[in-house]
Order: sequence, then structure tokens, then C-alpha cells
Amino acid sequence: MDIVTRIRTKAKTKFKTIALPEIEDVRVKEAAKIVEKEGIAKVLLFGRGMLDKAKQEEYAKMYYELRKSKGISLDDARKSLEDPLYYAAMMTHNGEIDGFVAGASHTTPDVARAAIQCLGVDEKINIASSCFIMSVPDCSYGEGGAFIFADCGIVPEPNSRQLASIAIANAELAQKVLGIVPKVALLSYSTKGSAKGRAIDKILEALALARQMRPDLLIDGELQVDAAIVPEIAEIKYPDSLLKGRANVLIFPNLEAGNIGYKLVQRLAKARAIGPIIVGLKKPCSDLSRGCLVEDIVDCVAVTAIRAQ
Repeated sequence: MDIVTRIRTKAKTKFKTIALPEIEDVRVKEAAKIVEKEGIAKVLLFGRGMLDKAKQEEYAKMYYELRKSKGISLDDARKSLEDPLYYAAMMTHNGEIDGFVAGASHTTPDVARAAIQCLGVDEKINIASSCFIMSVPDCSYGEGGAFIFADCGIVPEPNSRQLASIAIANAELAQKVLGIVPKVALLSYSTKGSAKGRAIDKILEALALARQMRPDLLIDGELQVDAAIVPEIAEIKYPDSLLKGRANVLIFPNLEAGNIGYKLVQRLAKARAIGPIIVGLKKPCSDLSRGCLVEDIVDCVAVTAIRAQ
């Protein structure tokens, strides 16, 4: 069973309600039909001009309480709640739905801002980041061609502690959604001292912190990508690696590398890229690329439903 089929099948085991607050986008409407037809989740589909006024006021007051320490006024909160993104996020915060998926007609910063401000950051992780589940056809690397790439959408230049937290959050996602044992590689242009520099020092610090935070986690770095995912290359470059060239969770050193990396694999290897999935929050949600296909939206709904289980 391929990874996409496994994700959709797993989503069906516990029926969850997921909001799609972009009804004006034809791809979203089509995806909602598929999700409900296949029994992946219950969909709540809405957009501007369709929001319950009484609920808007209720959510605005809740949002104000969440954000007043940041200097927003109740009127600011009311204005935010005119946006279906914030409405969906506050529904999720309030437990009325299980998660939301948006981004077909909003930018990643728009979606991330609503998600972070309304759902809150998980104190155990302490940073919100994003990832893609990559499914590469005819590929023996990773987990039968399945990988998680992070961070590809939110944190421009993570410091060592943030990098460690991103690694842990995405390892947990791999286990929860894909049902695999996470094997995490902290990627670099160097493999175990083949080069020197501040960027490599950051990765080594992140590795030490991640092992301190999660001693049970199978994680290694710094590793060039071939040494991380190709057993034969790992044997040459770093035979003592814990991963043995079988990494399935790839943590990029910064946003630039992560974003370029996932798009190269998606386009050149014809990989399925599910996401961006926002991790590190108290409740699940997913972003979408504005160039997403209908099937991408369906897959993100399925992932969000599994995370809500």
C-alpha cells in the first residue's frame, strides 16, 4: 500500500471534522466532495459572508483574551474574526471542530499567523514549524520512498535549540501519521567534520540538545544528504552513523534549503508533496501551497484528521 493510500485509510478509522474556510476556491470545493465521498473526514466548508455573527462575536472575545497581552484591542479582535481563517482557527481552539486546512487562496504567513495566534504553541516543542510528507515514486530510499522534509515554510534561520525542537516535532509526526520509526538526519554541506564553520557548529549543538530532550530518538548529524539516505554512501563517508544511510526525516539547516529541496524533489522526481503541515501547535492544522492540486487538499485533510485522532 502506497503512503497516500495508507494516510487516507488511517484517517477513516476515527471520523473527525475538519474546516476548509476557502469555499471561494473551486479546488477546495472539489476536494471537500472527495473527502466526504471517501469517508476521510467530515468537512465544514465556508468563506467570507457565511460566518455566524453571534459566533464571530464569541470568538472575537476569546481571541481578545488570548492576545490582549500583545496589545490588541477588542475591535482589532473583531476585525480579525471577519476573516474565515481566524474563524476556523478559533473553532478549532474552542474544540468545536478537530482542525482546519487552508492556504489555497491565502499565503503561508497568513495561515501560520492565524494558526499560531489562535491555537498556541505546544510548550513541549516551543516553536511552530512546517513540513512536507514526500512520497517519491520508484524510490528505495527513506521509508520505501516516503520522507518528511522540514522546515520548508516558516522558520527562516532556526537556531540550534529551534532546530532540535523542529527535529523532535517532525519525528513525532512521522510516528503518528506514517506509523514509522523516525530516523532523523540533521542535514548539512558537511558529513561529520568534513568541513568546519559556524553553520556546522549550530547543527552539532542541535544534535546534542535533541538527544538531551529525547534520548530515545534515532538522530544523527551533521550529514550530507547522500550520507543520510544512501546506505552505500553512508558506509564510505560515515560508517559509524546510527542511521546507516536510512534516514526518513530530513531536517534542513534553514528555510531556504528546505524550500528549495522539497520543490526540487517534487518537480524532478515527480514526488507527491503533502503539506505544508504546521507542527508544534496545541491543535492540528495544515497549510496549502497556492499552487496545490485538488488531491493535495484531500491529502492534507487526511493528515490533519489523523493528527486529531
